[in-house]
Amino acid sequence: MSLFITFEGIEGCGKTTQIRLLAESLRARGLQVLATREPGGCPIADAIRSILLDSANSRMAPRTELLLYAAARAQHVFEVISPALTEGKAVLCDRFTDATVAYQGYGRRLDRELIAQLNRLAAEDVVPDLTLLLDFPPEEGLRRACLRNESLPEFNEDRFEQESLDFHRRVRAGYLEAAAREERFRIIDARGTVAEVAARVEMTVAEFLLQKERA
Repeated sequence: MSLFITFEGIEGCGKTTQIRLLAESLRARGLQVLATREPGGCPIADAIRSILLDSANSRMAPRTELLLYAAARAQHVFEVISPALTEGKAVLCDRFTDATVAYQGYGRRLDRELIAQLNRLAAEDVVPDLTLLLDFPPEEGLRRACLRNESLPEFNEDRFEQESLDFHRRVRAGYLEAAAREERFRIIDARGTVAEVAARVEMTVAEFLLQKERA
C-alpha cells in the first residue's frame, strides 16, 4: 500500500526515535516500509545536508539555506521518495516541505509565497498523506538536543541548535499554524516517555489507516 507519512517538529522532539518505532510497527502489519530523512536520504542530498547543518557554516545567507534545502529535496524526491511510492511502499520521512515553511518561513522570516513555489518545484506532485507534528516545548527540545550533541563528540550537525530560543519559538508557531490549516496534520503531544509518545503515534496512524481503508 502506497503511503507517505511525514514527521515534523522542533529540535529535540524525538522524531528519529518515533519514526524507527513506527517503521517497526508497520512492518509487523505486513507493509513494506522505507524510512528516510531530510535533508538527505541519498548521496547528493546527504552532501548538501553536511553543508546545511554544520555549525561551521554560521555565515550562510538565509536565501542560500532555502535554495540548498530545495535542491536536496528535489534530488530526494526524484531518487528515493517517488520511486518508493510507485513501488507501493509506505514512506516515513523525517521532515519534508512543512519544515521549510516553519524554519525558513517563520524562523528566518523569508517570503512564504516564494517558499511555497520552491516547495512545489522540488516536491513535484508529492504531498504527504499524513503529517505527524510532534509538538514539544522549545526550551526542553533545545536542552535535549544540546545534551545529545554533547554526548556525540564527532557530531557536527548542530547549526540550528545555535539559533536563539525566539527562533525556535517562531518555528513551533509556524508548525502549529500549518497544522491548523492543513487537514493532513495530526498534532502529537511529544511530552512523556518514548513508549507513551509511541503509543500516541501508533494510535493516530492506526485510525488514519482505518479511515483510508473505508474510503
